[in-house]
Amino acid sequence: MRRNYQLFILLFPVVFWLVCFFLLPLVSVFIYSFLERGTYGGVRWNITPENYERLFDRLYLGILWRSVSTALICTSVCLLLGYPFAYYLARYQPKWRNVLLLLVVVPFWTNFLIRTYAWILILRTKGLLNSLLATLIPNFHPLELLNTPLAVQIGLVYGYLPFMILPLYAALEQLDMSLIEAAQDLGASPRRAFWHVTVPLSLPGILAGSMLVFIPTVGAFLTPDLLGGGKVSYIGNVVERQFKSARDWPFGSALSFMLMGIVLVGTVLYFRALQGSEESHAS
Repeated sequence: MRRNYQLFILLFPVVFWLVCFFLLPLVSVFIYSFLERGTYGGVRWNITPENYERLFDRLYLGILWRSVSTALICTSVCLLLGYPFAYYLARYQPKWRNVLLLLVVVPFWTNFLIRTYAWILILRTKGLLNSLLATLIPNFHPLELLNTPLAVQIGLVYGYLPFMILPLYAALEQLDMSLIEAAQDLGASPRRAFWHVTVPLSLPGILAGSMLVFIPTVGAFLTPDLLGGGKVSYIGNVVERQFKSARDWPFGSALSFMLMGIVLVGTVLYFRALQGSEESHAS
């Protein structure tokens, strides 16, 4: 009895916090998603599935596909850039390894909004990038980078690349190098040993980093709003507008739950892939 009481005391703060600040708001948003928008904003307490029916409009499906494809591209680019760096970092001499690891997390010391504004100064027509290229290339015409999908992609990759590097580093740093040496002793080339030993053993880090990048980028609204200039809509921007400018809280709630469903599907696939990886290693 005393053990159960102690367990209750330890768990109560966490459970109370989750119920009050996660579960109850989530339930309220779910209820709002089935209500009607008031004439001047707000809600009418009339139950209707209309908000979820609007989600299948071609306009919103196109925006959703743009958001998901952008998140997938961002995740792929972060993996291609982050894996070699994490592998090099995990194999670097311990004396300087912590210094390099510190450089990865240094951007977190600055507010994300400020870092995004910095990219505006770099990518705009008379920004740092075009000015540098103009000094190097005669008769150079400035590149129109800002307020384009490419600028959004650059900002997302820059912002979330550390979230890919850190899990990869954690997985690669624990890699037993004797397994790679054994594969090479058995006749495997360095490339074959990399693809058949290193990559499978680092799969948990790949999956964890991919989830940490994909989940926030699929619903990102700050980077598309600032670097995209509002010219291209993403699902995060649409949700924000529904709650702020359009004042259509029911439809915004339905969009939020659709986005949450996509994230949930991705999370389930992640855990299944991770479980399959662990089972294959165990066998």
